Amino acid sequence: MTATPDLAAAPAATSELLRSVFRRHAAGVAVITAAGERPVGFTATSLNSVAAEPPLVSFGIGTSSSSWPVLAEAGHVGVHILGEHQRELAATFARSGADRFGPSTEWRPGPEGVPLLGGVPAWLVCRVVARVPAGDHVIVIAEAVAGDPSGEGRPLVYHQGRFTALRD
Repeated sequence: MTATPDLAAAPAATSELLRSVFRRHAAGVAVITAAGERPVGFTATSLNSVAAEPPLVSFGIGTSSSSWPVLAEAGHVGVHILGEHQRELAATFARSGADRFGPSTEWRPGPEGVPLLGGVPAWLVCRVVARVPAGDHVIVIAEAVAGDPSGEGRPLVYHQGRFTALRD
């Protein structure tokens, strides 16, 4: 049996503590996209299923993100579940200043003009229903309006600061 943690001896809750704790949390990897003057997108590990009726998802985005100005106004977003074969795609959409929709990225305009990425195991197009301020981020809540879960591949996960595959 493990002893109860001593709160008096615990490190103060800081942004670095939060990062250190969540490095131990394995999270699925998604890319969120939206249409603007140019398409935008970013890698997200904060994607959550919120409700089945209506079908709602949520994700967080930093207000300093280059994608935020478009996401702040977007009526619809694309949610793409990445497969273990898409580590480089995840890295591209996570990298600041990267040409995310350049020649190496397979994509097409989807419902509501939302950029849809190719080769993903599953995707949704969602209507944004709420934006909730949360510190230096905004939590976006969106209702699924279209999607396809029929792609191939095992999920990509983020753990200990890197993209990796699940082990059996």
